[in-house]
Amino acid sequence: MKALVIEKQAVLNNIAVVRERAGQAVIYAVLSGDGQGAGLVELATICRDAGIARFAVSEPEDVAALRRAGFVDEEILMLRSTTDRTELEQLVDCNAVCSVGSAETGAALNALAAERATIVEAHIQIDTGLGFGGFPVEEPEKIMMAFRTMPNVAVSGVYTQVHFQEGANPQALERIKAFEAVLEQAHQEGFETGAIHIAGSYALLTYDFVRRDAVRAGSVLMGRCRRSKGDKLIEVGYGEATLSEINWLPKGHTIGMRKPLTLKKPTRVALLPVGYENGFGVESPEKEEGFLSSLLGDRRNTVLVNGGKAKVICTGARETLLDVTDLKCAVGDVARFPLEPMFARGLKRVYR
Repeated sequence: MKALVIEKQAVLNNIAVVRERAGQAVIYAVLSGDGQGAGLVELATICRDAGIARFAVSEPEDVAALRRAGFVDEEILMLRSTTDRTELEQLVDCNAVCSVGSAETGAALNALAAERATIVEAHIQIDTGLGFGGFPVEEPEKIMMAFRTMPNVAVSGVYTQVHFQEGANPQALERIKAFEAVLEQAHQEGFETGAIHIAGSYALLTYDFVRRDAVRAGSVLMGRCRRSKGDKLIEVGYGEATLSEINWLPKGHTIGMRKPLTLKKPTRVALLPVGYENGFGVESPEKEEGFLSSLLGDRRNTVLVNGGKAKVICTGARETLLDVTDLKCAVGDVARFPLEPMFARGLKRVYR
């Protein structure tokens, strides 16, 4: 038995935190990465039942999957600008809100809408320094040109993503000012900008002034964003697997492949049939410090077995060795271990 466990009540707790922080702002639940690893349709269903009816994804296939699952009337925003004809057709067929982050995307989307004699809804994406897509904020004329040359595209929003560091954020504030200057120019030229959204998960939790008309809640739903003391979030997701072997190994025995270890004393070891290919020991880039050591097996990590802590001796691709010398356990006992849902692979997803 190998499973990724998602506790629904923990997700609901985090949704409540998001709702409190968002205030009157519209909430987009960001379901990228198969619903932050919790399951696209499953997480969308929990959010909808909790009153969130706007979603954001990064792949057209996710829009189609949500529509097939019965999310017919909900707004679904595609958080990626694309010129690919097949992707655009799928987005339009599924009545998605597209992102326009370049003149080429705007032209392609407008042409498709004109061919179909329809109006397509879209948000303008502006790059304020991350470089992950969007019109560069330093080129406002290109953005104004997009407004002027898309008669078959109804702009219902404008958004950006700003990197905020802990403490003072002079660069972030300057980028927001530049973003707001573009909005002001659009208004002066008579263009409607619709819903303005800047805040992602960390900014939503930390800075009130970026709340604006809407917020995008992604990793915060899993409690896996950058955290602050007293944020009330609960970390969602952990792994379970049964111990497959238990053996006594003598002093001097070597174990592991990448960095073989020599046992300093007789050790009772248990084999846990999960490794970094399953996501065990792999962390978000936001926790980069110690990432490689976790990937290769950090002996400071522990796994819960029968209420006791078993030290991780080493982690391989598909298997992990545990020190259970001081624990009462047997083959078939269930071990519980930390596992980030976004990186979990090859495990059955279980909701509790």
